[in-house]
Amino acid sequence: MKKSLLALAVLGAFAGAAQAQSSVTIYGIVDTGVVYTSKALNAAGTGTGSKFSVNSGVLQSSRLGFKGTEDLGGGMQALFVLESGFKNDTGALDDSKTTNTLFRRKSLVGLSGNFGSVLLGRNTDYADVISSYTSVGDFFGVTGAVGHNLDRLEGVRTNNSVTYTTNTIAGFTGNLMYGFGETAGQTSAGQAFNIGGKYDNGPLGLGINYYQSKQGSTPSDTNLLVGTTGLGDPTQAGNSAFKVLTLAASYQFGAARVYGNYSRVKQDLNTGSPTALASKTLSAANKADIYELGTSYMLSPSLKLMGAVTHTRAGFNSSAKGKLTQFSLGTDYYMSKRTDLYAIVANIRASDMANTGVFGDAVGNSTIGGADGSQTAVAVGIRHKF
Repeated sequence: MKKSLLALAVLGAFAGAAQAQSSVTIYGIVDTGVVYTSKALNAAGTGTGSKFSVNSGVLQSSRLGFKGTEDLGGGMQALFVLESGFKNDTGALDDSKTTNTLFRRKSLVGLSGNFGSVLLGRNTDYADVISSYTSVGDFFGVTGAVGHNLDRLEGVRTNNSVTYTTNTIAGFTGNLMYGFGETAGQTSAGQAFNIGGKYDNGPLGLGINYYQSKQGSTPSDTNLLVGTTGLGDPTQAGNSAFKVLTLAASYQFGAARVYGNYSRVKQDLNTGSPTALASKTLSAANKADIYELGTSYMLSPSLKLMGAVTHTRAGFNSSAKGKLTQFSLGTDYYMSKRTDLYAIVANIRASDMANTGVFGDAVGNSTIGGADGSQTAVAVGIRHKF
């Protein structure tokens, strides 16, 4: 009897909490595929060979999230988002560049109303929003290594941030973000700021975003964290480390979408001039220009065909330059609104710089042996959204 009363009391407490909240949603994505890559590094890093694997997050990172709103009256709402990433192939946390970060993807709380919305916490900047006008809208992470991990279109987080987004007015939405470096006596150390906007008018979509961050012992820009320490470089505190301007456009011609985008990235603290090809990675570049053209076509209400060409020109603070080019083709079959099957083939090739491979990561870790050359990756998988 005592156990029954205790269970009823616990259920009552949860029911009360649910009633106090206007809306709470549990959501997520589980994306897993079988992947073939050519010229993959072996475990010792001494040679290459063909590799077959089961990968989580081939198109979109697998995630689990909670979001909710509470009506405060007068058109105002309180809201929160908590989103964690995980690797479906192993069940582990997807904990890139951090250690024991449960809600690595997003951790936000704020208010919305007639003024727009204000959010505080760990958030992506507006490049993540306008990425829907680029190949990221179709291929997601497949085009990351050729440039979109660097230009933030793949979604890079800013810690300790305040984000303001306007309501949509005549198709236009604006965004401002500021990230605090949280260093005593050094206001500029580790800080970041962002200004962006998008315009939607029927089939036309236009986007622009500018992001800048500075180095520090606790930089708000997670792109500046060193290794998995969760720390930055205090010897460069207050110095501008990263700048990126992105322009994007997309147009829907009936069943077909065409798009193009350009990003200019500057990493001012990369003052070295690497001589070995293997060390000429995008993360080591002083400057990079990223260009892209792509299209998708709905062959039927359930079947989409996709293609994109992404090209990056990198400079290494000297006369040394390098190029990366990726050709991406794919098809996506929607079995329902929540479940789809996909097949992707991509070839990435390098000239006068390191080739980290199609599924190489944002900090230059390679999945391909040596420099130059090319790698082909083929992925077949399933994605379920809930």
